Amino acid sequence: MTFTNIKMTALGLALATALAGCGGGAPNEDSELVNLAPDERVARTQGTTLWDAFRRKNSDVNVAVNRFIWNASLEVLNFLPVESVDPFTGVIVMGYGTPPGGGTAYRATVYVKDPALEARSLVVAMQTRGGRPISASTQRAVEDAILSRARELRIADKKF
Repeated sequence: MTFTNIKMTALGLALATALAGCGGGAPNEDSELVNLAPDERVARTQGTTLWDAFRRKNSDVNVAVNRFIWNASLEVLNFLPVESVDPFTGVIVMGYGTPPGGGTAYRATVYVKDPALEARSLVVAMQTRGGRPISASTQRAVEDAILSRARELRIADKKF
């Protein structure tokens, strides 16, 4: 065998291997896909070929939190230092701080779980430095203050 024949054989084997890697799944998986609706079929087979690794992913990421509640939370609880924020999941973690005119230090975790400007979109968990949770009335007052400020921000935004 000459060097050219070896090179052509190796190239042929490489192409055959690459082509075999592009195939679907096992035959029984394909027969299951026949009974599915088209959108379910796409969801089940998405990302199963070699070429899916090279496809461009969607770079447009939608953040599903209400911006008015998010900003109002930061404004109302501005006496607490911000430790971490994650706008993609809607979580704001704040460290210990003392409110103006108060003597007890608190920390808070705010969870904005929905893009709607409603009370169900906001969850606030606060605790004292000793690790005890705050009273339900105090927690409700903080949530009400955040929601009221969020409504004010929305109204102010509509004026412009």
